[in-house]
This record gives sequence, structure tokens and C-alpha cells, in this order.
Amino acid sequence: MTQADFFLVLEGLDGSGKSEISRRLTAHYTGTHGERIMLTYEPYDPSVAGEYIRQALRKEIAVSNRTLALAYALNRADHIERVVTPFLSGQGCMVICDRYVLSSLVYQSTDGMSMADVWTLNAGARRPDLTIFMDVHPETSAARLAGRPQRELFDDELDGWRAKYFDAIRFLREHGQTVAVIDANGGIDEVLAAVIAALTPHLPAWLRD
Repeated sequence: MTQADFFLVLEGLDGSGKSEISRRLTAHYTGTHGERIMLTYEPYDPSVAGEYIRQALRKEIAVSNRTLALAYALNRADHIERVVTPFLSGQGCMVICDRYVLSSLVYQSTDGMSMADVWTLNAGARRPDLTIFMDVHPETSAARLAGRPQRELFDDELDGWRAKYFDAIRFLREHGQTVAVIDANGGIDEVLAAVIAALTPHLPAWLRD
């Protein structure tokens, strides 16, 4: 019998805890639904341009913002076509994706590219059923990032990036997408509970069982 699939995106500043929450959320739903749950991420390393983007993020190569935006859009198109869409085949499965179009609207809308320009590049991207933005104070994010061995391209100016996230969230909502914002400043268990609470009303029936 055909069942509704669900495509969930988790977003947030670096240091927001979204990758750990993505893993724990996947474990939570895998416990009851097994192989019907898949965790993925962007930029997707095995996909086209994935390692190129990672090199840019690690500041190993210098690229223009437009080139990076094109690389992200290409990486996303290939990731969706070869990984996400085949998994979401109408049999009742859920994909949890760590970063997606919202991040591109934030980080690539600069140096002469507007959010509308970035949106156009990603016009064919699969629409999430829900995007959850894990909102964290920039000071908290910076403190968490301080323990990382290597700083990446967008790890600085966190106040500015947070403000752009809220601009991009408004942009997505104006384009008919559903975005929930949760407080991610607490402990990991508290944040996970908040994410599940925000997610549950949007889930198809089989995922609420």
C-alpha cells in the first residue's frame, strides 16, 4: 500500500548542534521504523562537486561566490536525483537531511547574488515537507566551534549569518515552504525533545505510530 514519504531538513549555524541532533533523530525513528529512515547531508561528498565544495569550505582553494553557488546547486541536484528521490519512492520512508536550500540562500546570497538568484539556481530542488531551523545564540555557537581543530569558511561573523537566516526563512515562507524555528541553546536532550515536538504535528500517520 502506498504511504506518504517525508523529507525533513535540519538547519542552523555551525555549532548549533544540528549534525548531532540529526544523528539522534535518525536513531530515534530507526528504532521503530528501521530501514525506512535515512540520514543524509549537504554538501554531499560522494556527489558531483562534493569534494570541491569541501576544499573551498576548508579554505584550501579560493573560488568566487557565484562558482560556489553553482557548485552547491549541482551537488544538490545530483544528490536529490541519485540518493534522496529513489529512497522516497512512495512506500512510506523518511529522509533527514543536514543542511539544504536554506543554507544556500544564506551563504551564497552575497557578492552580487541575491536570494532570488540563488533560489533560481535551485529551482528544481525537491521541496522539503518541513525545515527546522535550530536557533542558537552566536556566543553559544562560537563557544562550541572553539573546540574544533579547523575553522571553516563561514565560521566567523556569526551574528550576521544568524540575521541572514531569519531573512532567508521569511523568503522560504513567502515561497510557500514550511519552516519551524526551535531554541537550540539548551542541552542535547532538551533540544532533541524540542525538535521532535516541532516535527510531530507535520508527520504522516505511519511516523506518529
